[in-house]
Amino acid sequence: MATVANRPSTSVEDYVKVIYDLQERGTGPVTISGIAERLSVSNSSVSGMLRKLCELGLVDHQRYGDVRLTPTGDKVALAVLRRHRLIELYLVEALGYSWDEVHDEAEILEHVVSDRFVDRVAERLGHPTADPHGDPIPTRDGRIAARETRLLAQLEPGSGGVIVRVNDSDPALLRYLASQRIGIGMRVELVERQPFGGPLVVRLGSESDQQEQSIGLGVAEALWIATDH
Repeated sequence: MATVANRPSTSVEDYVKVIYDLQERGTGPVTISGIAERLSVSNSSVSGMLRKLCELGLVDHQRYGDVRLTPTGDKVALAVLRRHRLIELYLVEALGYSWDEVHDEAEILEHVVSDRFVDRVAERLGHPTADPHGDPIPTRDGRIAARETRLLAQLEPGSGGVIVRVNDSDPALLRYLASQRIGIGMRVELVERQPFGGPLVVRLGSESDQQEQSIGLGVAEALWIATDH
């Protein structure tokens, strides 16, 4: 069991976690500018860190090419994500946090809690498989459940499914979703897509209690759906 002292630095863990998250969500190649945007740093700062990550054997990156984690990088990222997502769930389940409050807290705690603490949290929570936003929680040995999902924004009118995951990087978005009572486990169907990047008309809820409403494209790009087959 790795100790906190033996882990990579906080900055290294932050970078590999973000790269893994960008890869996992499958919205396109991972680029320097994409990493910079997520971490709120300059492109030159990212380039410098990528050189270090390549030297550590955590990242493959050729100049002007895409960024990908190596198998070793994947292992480090999954360990960080396990800590982060279990902490988020514990804050909600045990301490009464709302889902828009936990991300920043977990960003700090994920670097300082021990593996023993994380294992105790997992045991107390019944070894959960997803955090409050539907993000899959890696197992202790680095496995993660594969799920076939699509962004609501990518669906065709008439298709739908169940919301299983919500992007959690923007607390304001999470508060908006909560105010609209849109969350994990809710059925959604795309009714109509307005032209020129306009809002989407969706049908929410079960057949016995459905409602139609318009949602912005930014919201639709944050909702991951397990589609009907």
